[in-house]
Amino acid sequence: MKVFIFIWSGQFLSLIGSRLTGFGLNVWIYQETGSVTLFGLLVFFNGLTSLITSPISGVFVDRWDRRWTMIIADLCSGLCTLAIAGLLVTGKLEIWHLYANAILSGCFNSCQSNAYMAATTVLVPKKYLARAGGIAGIGRSVSKLISPVLAGVLLGIVGLPGIMAIDFATLFFAFVPLLLVRFPEPNLKSENTDENSFFKEAADGWNYLIARPGLLGLLIFLAIRNVFVGAFNVLTVPLVLSLTSPVGLGIILSIGSSGLAAGSLIMSFWKERENKIKILFGFSLFTGVFILLAGLRPSLYLFTVSDFFFFLTCPVVGGLVQVILQTKVPPELQGRVFGLKVPIASMGLTLGYAIAGPLDDLIFEPLMLPEGFLAGNIGQIIGLGAGRGIGLLDIIMGGILILTVAMAYQYPPLRRLEYELPDAIGDRFNSQMETEVASAAIESESGSQL
Repeated sequence: MKVFIFIWSGQFLSLIGSRLTGFGLNVWIYQETGSVTLFGLLVFFNGLTSLITSPISGVFVDRWDRRWTMIIADLCSGLCTLAIAGLLVTGKLEIWHLYANAILSGCFNSCQSNAYMAATTVLVPKKYLARAGGIAGIGRSVSKLISPVLAGVLLGIVGLPGIMAIDFATLFFAFVPLLLVRFPEPNLKSENTDENSFFKEAADGWNYLIARPGLLGLLIFLAIRNVFVGAFNVLTVPLVLSLTSPVGLGIILSIGSSGLAAGSLIMSFWKERENKIKILFGFSLFTGVFILLAGLRPSLYLFTVSDFFFFLTCPVVGGLVQVILQTKVPPELQGRVFGLKVPIASMGLTLGYAIAGPLDDLIFEPLMLPEGFLAGNIGQIIGLGAGRGIGLLDIIMGGILILTVAMAYQYPPLRRLEYELPDAIGDRFNSQMETEVASAAIESESGSQL
């Protein structure tokens, strides 16, 4: 785990910088426009880009050196942030600039993410894959935990341009570990890597999933679940801002993100065990329950508790999906399969991002105004006024997700996936990779001493 931890530490510090910028831009666009729809479009464009580009980047990840793929993608993403900072400082920043930046950053992030996930399989022994996923999740969750509060403070000290400059500076911490180590590579190169074989290679990942309906069903279920997760995430900021200030928003988001840390901590101590599918479905059921509870009353306390446990379920579900794919898919195909997993999962998130704002602005918020159609019945139970349309939408989404989990569990290939599909990574492969990782670590340490 030594090399993996070294790389992860740099990615973690860089991620904090990215979260600072993300929080600052989210507050900026919502305060500038006051529109949930325009705010949701910013997230939508980022997700749409991953949906389109991830299958393509997956092919290149299986062709290219994964370490240099991560380095170049991180650098390009940082340059995008620097460009937005320049437009902001000169007073020329407009909403469409943020949408364009989301599209470009989404392209680079899909390359970086696919390379990172595929590299983890060859850096970490099979029995520790869940722990590695948990540690990576801790990085994501801790960054989400501290970034909103830190960004809220920094907005008053250095402003949004200063936050973006800090973000760009943190790229240094991501580059150093990647420059000092090398990744062991299994036989990733295809016999024919010319342009004519590109589409065939891309199709190999899809054909692998089609031939294994349990894996395909797992990804489809993840996509459906993500519709509700994406919509809930988009609606969180306007709902909380209807109850408190931006400073309060930062505190509540940080408390909610501590749920991510708790869920990731659970995964970091995970021991190799059976019944991953049952545990995955159980936590998905809890996701629906806490989305429903978050909308019941206009209460910051109820929302904060529900938000915490909602986020606690996410790294467990995501981590189990990743471990199942890493153990059931051959390493030479993982770039392409992860390249398909991202758009399938992102399809759900993107749909959730796209529909949440219009549903609230055009339907649910008017229904829950004091003079709205539901004011005399449902409004007497869950409250009326700003944000209660979002509350009603959360209640409905949570209920539908609970029913979805119950229906998906009835699909036999998905329910019996662990037992009917053999592992694609055996002990022999892990022994070979452990030797190569150790060799890489020794060479890297010797190089750093020189």
